[in-house]
Amino acid sequence: MPYIIATLVLLFVEVCIALFVHDKFVRPFIGDVLVVILIYTFIRIFIPEKVRLLPLYIFIFAAAVEVLQYFQIVELLGLDNNQLMRTIIGTSFDIRDILCYFVGCALCGIWEFLRYRSYKKESK
Repeated sequence: MPYIIATLVLLFVEVCIALFVHDKFVRPFIGDVLVVILIYTFIRIFIPEKVRLLPLYIFIFAAAVEVLQYFQIVELLGLDNNQLMRTIIGTSFDIRDILCYFVGCALCGIWEFLRYRSYKKESK
């Protein structure tokens, strides 16, 4: 249940950022950090058990999507007129986005470590 709530809250925050924030810090950087955390919490709804490398897998996925932006994947798929897909996939490569994904996934990794450590202590 906590991951459902976290996912819904993060989704709401991301939508608000996309719709209402048009700055040069929150939208491009905080939004990218939060999007990988959103993906993490969404996956955790369905896979609540410890998947040790889940933050790494999410980072690889996010970085791959970013690299695909470099190759203009939206245009290659013929989605350049679809505003929703342009927003979800993104249209411009930026190496700083990959750094933001790393930060978000690192936060998820720290959460995993702390969660697992406290679970291990409780089971003793």
